[in-house]
Amino acid sequence: MDTRRVGALTVTAVGLGCNNFGTRLDRDGTAAVVRAALEAGVTCFDTADVYGGGRSEEWLGELLAPHRDAVVIATKFGMATATERGGAKPDYVRRAAEASLRRLGTDRIDLYQLHRPDPRTPIADTLGALGRLVEAGTVREIGCSFFTAEQLREARAAAGAGARFVSVQNEYSLLHREPEQGVLAECERQGLAFLPYYPLASGVLSGKYGRGRPAPQDTRLATNADWRRRFLTARNLGVADALAGYAASRGRTLLDLAFAWLLARPVVASVIAGASSPAQVRANVAAADWRLSAAELEAINRLEESIA
Repeated sequence: MDTRRVGALTVTAVGLGCNNFGTRLDRDGTAAVVRAALEAGVTCFDTADVYGGGRSEEWLGELLAPHRDAVVIATKFGMATATERGGAKPDYVRRAAEASLRRLGTDRIDLYQLHRPDPRTPIADTLGALGRLVEAGTVREIGCSFFTAEQLREARAAAGAGARFVSVQNEYSLLHREPEQGVLAECERQGLAFLPYYPLASGVLSGKYGRGRPAPQDTRLATNADWRRRFLTARNLGVADALAGYAASRGRTLLDLAFAWLLARPVVASVIAGASSPAQVRANVAAADWRLSAAELEAINRLEESIA
């Protein structure tokens, strides 16, 4: 699998999103997925302090301990937890990092990401606290998530000569192209790595869903009405069906196309994809070997635009 850069870090083009650990997956299920990822060559593992109430970090740290020097562990802070209000004030940044280090059982976090902007705290204060973690060696690189282009520019100006974000993790997929409205261009301008999450639009681009077909009962969209309303729209299903046909005409799957389309953008460093089984991990990794041409990318754009 290809590797790309996130600051000083080298990551695989497909990463593993660990939000299922401790929720949809128990300890044994988590171990099976992590083992499959390692066997497939994945080196980028993305978690957060809130995933699974902290179990995601705990289990991931245990499972990756024998491979610690060969993997990149990315985690996040800032969301409210059972015991903390969250945010990005300097004292909380320090406490959250110390707690994540304990749960992960490691002496450093490779990529430490602000999970979402904190309007109560000047970004310069947050960057100062993160910079101290970098200076101490407990964090190697820092990133952010849910940032707009304007917020990325504000953070860059506030960083000055100090520690600065090297990545931004936002939602991006064939069905959610909002980052094209400024964030991707800002990443290119600043040299930031872009880490797309929900690359399969919560499964709509996996091939499991289609117009006129009920959602499979064991899926998130089958059990969560809010998510169904957001992702299983008539247009999304129409676009997914059309794209599935396009992929099939080239001997590939819709899932393959979803990954290949994202990886065709040089600014994308690693596609952060969750998985609930080893088979899903292997399918995600296999998708990374499709290289879309400029003509194919243009054809995909025209196909999407044709769906009412």
